[in-house]
Parts: sequence; C-alpha cells; structure tokens
Amino acid sequence: MAGICNGSTYLFRPSLPILVTDFGKTKRCRIACGSTTNENWGISTRQEYQNTVDELYCSDNYKHKLDNVRSLLVKSTEEENLILVDAIQRLGMGRHYQEEIHTILAQYYAKKTGDSDTTYGCYSLHDVSLLFRLLRQQGYDVSPEVFNNFKGENGKFRGELRQDITGLLELYEAKQLSFEGEKILDEAEDFSTKLLHRYSADCKNRTFANRIITRLTHPCHKTITRLTEKNFLTDFGTANNGWEKPLKELAEVDFLVGKSVYQEELLQVSKWWDGLGLTRELKLARNQPLKWYTWSMAILINDIRLSKQRIELTKSIAFIYLIDDIFDLYGTPDELAIFTEAVDKWDYAAIDKLPEYMKMSYKALLDTINEIARMIFEKHGHNPINTLKETWASLCKAFLVEGKWFADGEYLPSAEEYLSNGKVSSGVHVVLVHLFYILGFGGTHNQGAILLEQNSTLISSVAAILRLSDDFGNAKDEQQNGKDGSYIEYYMRDNHGVSFKQAREHVINMIASEWKLLNKECFDVNHYSPTLSFYREACLNLARMVPLMYSYDDNQKLPILEEYVDLMLLKPKSSEHHMHI
Repeated sequence: MAGICNGSTYLFRPSLPILVTDFGKTKRCRIACGSTTNENWGISTRQEYQNTVDELYCSDNYKHKLDNVRSLLVKSTEEENLILVDAIQRLGMGRHYQEEIHTILAQYYAKKTGDSDTTYGCYSLHDVSLLFRLLRQQGYDVSPEVFNNFKGENGKFRGELRQDITGLLELYEAKQLSFEGEKILDEAEDFSTKLLHRYSADCKNRTFANRIITRLTHPCHKTITRLTEKNFLTDFGTANNGWEKPLKELAEVDFLVGKSVYQEELLQVSKWWDGLGLTRELKLARNQPLKWYTWSMAILINDIRLSKQRIELTKSIAFIYLIDDIFDLYGTPDELAIFTEAVDKWDYAAIDKLPEYMKMSYKALLDTINEIARMIFEKHGHNPINTLKETWASLCKAFLVEGKWFADGEYLPSAEEYLSNGKVSSGVHVVLVHLFYILGFGGTHNQGAILLEQNSTLISSVAAILRLSDDFGNAKDEQQNGKDGSYIEYYMRDNHGVSFKQAREHVINMIASEWKLLNKECFDVNHYSPTLSFYREACLNLARMVPLMYSYDDNQKLPILEEYVDLMLLKPKSSEHHMHI
C-alpha cells in the first residue's frame, strides 16, 4: 500500500532537491550506485587520492601559502584586521588561524568601555556591526545596545546612515545572530532591509546590486558561504591592500584538497550502498548516494580531516531515506506497525516476523548502526548503541503516527501536534544524535545523555527550522499525492479567518524565532562550551543548508547548490574549473 506516509521525512523526504546534474523540483537522481566507476569521480585509484592529498597538504608550497596569510593576519592594522578575519572565515579557512583570530578578537573585547562615542575601539556602523558579529559568534558576551550609538534623539536610526551601504550590509548581517527579546536588532533588520532592497533596485551597477541581493538572501551566518558567494573578495577591496593574491592562492589549494577528499568519500559511500543491494530488493526506493553524502559534506565542511565521520554519518542518512520509502511506498498499516515494533526491539530475531521485502533492510539497518556504535566504542571507549537505537524507534513511531493521520483523514491534528511530531519525523534528531557520538562526545552513557539533554533545544530548533521551511516551500515530488499535510494547512484550520498569506507570514516569524533560539544555544556565553563548539557549528551547518534547498529560481531549479556539487563532486580533478573568489 504505497503512499501512506507521503513525504513524511522532511529533512530527507522525496521533495528534497539535491540531484546529480539537475536540481529541479520534479527530477529524480539519475546516478546509479552500480555505475560509480573511479573515472566518473575523477580519481583513478585510491592511492592517487591519497597521493594528491599528501602532495597538496604536506608540501612546502602549501605551508608557505599558510604562512603568507598568517603573516598578513598578524601584521594587519586595526583598520583592516576585522575585515581580514571575516574574509578568512567566509573562505572556510578559519580553522588554520584559530589562535590568531582569538587573539585579535580578545584584544578588541578588552577595549570594552563606557565611552559613548566608541564601541570596543570601533566608530563606524560597518566596523561596529562586523565586530558585533565576529565577537558573538566566538561566544563573547556582547550586548546589542552597542547600536544605540547610531540612533538619534527620536530613538530611531540616524538619517545619514541611509547612504552607508556597506554599513547597512554589516548591520543586516549582525542582526542574523540575534537572540529572542533583542528588540534593537529587530529594528536594525527592518531599517537595513528596506534601504538595501531599495538601493539594489535603483542601483545602475548591477554587479554590485546582485551582490547586495545575494547577501540579503543568504546572509553569511545563515548559509555556507563557500556555496553562495562568488568573487566576494571584491567586497573587501583586497586588490588595493595586497590580500587578494595570497588569500586566493590558499583558498584554491584548500579547494583542490577538498575536491579530492570529498570525491573519494563519495566513492566509498556509493560502493557501500551498492554492496548492500537494498534497491534491488526495493526497486521503488531512492538510490541517491550523492544526495545523502552532500548533507554530510555540508554538515562537516569545516574540517577536511573528518572523512570517516562524514562517511558514517551518510550511512545513517541513507537509512532515513530508505525507511521513509518503506513507509511511503510499500507498507500497509499492519506491516508498518510490525516494522516499528521490530526497530523498537532492535533484535535480529524480530526478522522472522517481518514481511519478506522488509527483512533485508531491517538486517542492514541493525548491521550498520551496530557497526557504527562498535567503531565509536573502539575509538572513544563508550558504546552509544542504546541511545542510537532509541532515535530509530522514535523516527519510526513518528512515521507511523503521520501515516495514520494521512491515510484515513479521520483525525486531524492541531498545528502544534503536527509540528511536535513533525520535528521527530524530520530525521534531524537521528542525524544530530549520531553526529554527537561519531564526533567523540558522550563519555559514559549518563554523561552522553546529560550532554544531549543540554543540547536538546539546539536539536529541536534545527528540526523546526527544517520542517517549517519545507512546509513553507511548495516543492512537490512526483511521487507525492498531496495527502501529507502541512503546518500552514493545520494552522489555518486552527485559526478560522486566517488567510493563506497570513499563515505564511506566521511561519516566517516562527522560523525567525527558532533561529534566535538556535543562536542563543550556540553563542550565549552562559552556555558556550569550547568542547562542544564544533558540534554546535555542525548543527548550524545543517540549518544553514535549509535555505539552499528551497532557493528555487524561476525555472524551479537550485542553481547555487547544483553548481557547487557539480564542481566539487562530479567534475574530474583535472578539469579546468576553478573556485571563484
């Protein structure tokens, strides 16, 4: 009985449009796991891959490029060091210079003063806004009250700021790191957004206007800048201060290393998936290793060394897709109830009670997750299998609930009930709990449970952002029949007289509120933990990918994501393609 739980997996649902060469709404992935020859990925042998990485990363030339940029950073003046830090981070190279960046920001923070004419030694709207963003994302306790210095006696932002386009851009960017209740940052967003939209519409320099539109659509805090920004070094005036050449040279080497590493990882994922043979058993199930791996690549894009972690995380993502298809395309209500009970028991003996078409998938799920838990135990000394299997049981139970709602239509959940269950069926909890342990966090079982509980708001906010964004979009996979409901639909039913437009506005505000909660969990000094900072950054990267999944152009395509994935994962290493910076 196909279609019971139509598209219930919102993070990894059929409408999620990461495709191989076409990111449109209605095309399915055209790559077959069985055709993943080495030549397709631009890598002739595993040894070539390793040699390429070693040659690029360990060469004196690479170290020289690293030192050149480090020298720029250390010697930079106060007029330029914040801009240089921002450029390095937006190029994804911050991991090389954590100590230097920390020193620079700590020096600024030490200048905290009551002087009404200066903020941490900065005066202009551009510098104050940029410093606010850099300090807050580093976990410093910085108040948005610093922006009161740019207001007039009437309590509104001063009129002369309307002509400060670069300052307005940074003010808009700073707002993206706001917490709940920070009214002045809400005012800053309203003030800057209106002026920047107006300026971009009237600007005769369309190149500059398009850069403004890109920043408005994909502010750097809420996107992965390596995917969205091209030629952005021109924003910094680097051609005039000597930064462009060393930054570009280092970024290109990092790009080539990443390309080699990511292509090899994708090859390993594809071979693993093909070896399971599950899509030969379930011919309607999706066969899209590139889609699944792209999520892991983006989530852990900040550290190229985490190859094993990206591969293992992709395996859990693959099974979310597979189980979604079992619920969506194959199972009857009774069969799905039996399957859910079997996952809850996590016992190979339960295979005998399953329908024949479910047996191989169930065994493969247990084999894969048990093996992931074993590897975590061998490397970190604790086995998280009990926690991991609980996430799979919760996912299946959420699928089962939605399946009952959408199958007969007799019971209609409230919007709140729908969203509460939908955050679980999004798959986010499964991914982020697996990621938590794959990255080596957790310690003893009790310690891991405590740390996960401390991060429960973070995980919940990421899930809500994704689920609401999916409902807000209008993408429909060709296999969906429109019976999967949406938050907007249930919200309008709960609130009689609310129009579709008003409901969409409500969802936009809900997504903004979830981002504020997410920001506070990640950057509030009272909760900031250097130990967990990388995990929280990875969680942010998952949320940052969401807008890229729904940024359709007029042709219903996702050109930004398509171009990056095509260049990074599908083009041979030797092809004449270069990173545009």
